[in-house]
Amino acid sequence: MSLGEFTKQLAKEAIGNQMKDVMGAPRPQETPEPIPGHLGAVLIGQVQAMQNALKEDQELVVTCAVGGEQIRLTELFSPALGVLVLTGLDKERNVSRIVTAASAVQLLCKPAQAATGAKGTRMRFVLPRPKSD
Repeated sequence: MSLGEFTKQLAKEAIGNQMKDVMGAPRPQETPEPIPGHLGAVLIGQVQAMQNALKEDQELVVTCAVGGEQIRLTELFSPALGVLVLTGLDKERNVSRIVTAASAVQLLCKPAQAATGAKGTRMRFVLPRPKSD
């Protein structure tokens, strides 16, 4: 292996490890147990796993674009199978809600550094409670 190939391999591994540190792999104990067939719960679990992997001084910026507006989400709520209610702030900092089918949602999730000296903000996740028989 030449020095150039060796350097490329080291860089590739370093970048891969850094991405794992930032995004983290979902850990089974950190993700809620989804209700079978509940796409909303699966989406919430994935975002929650990304958030749980962050350090205290980081935050997960989750945005959703709808109708030409981009909303920074603060809460994901699944009131029923296949339905999501996304709550967040628009660019004027107005509270906005999107009610949508879980299968139609596209979320952009990016880890970001919190303001200097501040703790990262955390999203809120709400799943319906399974009905007891």
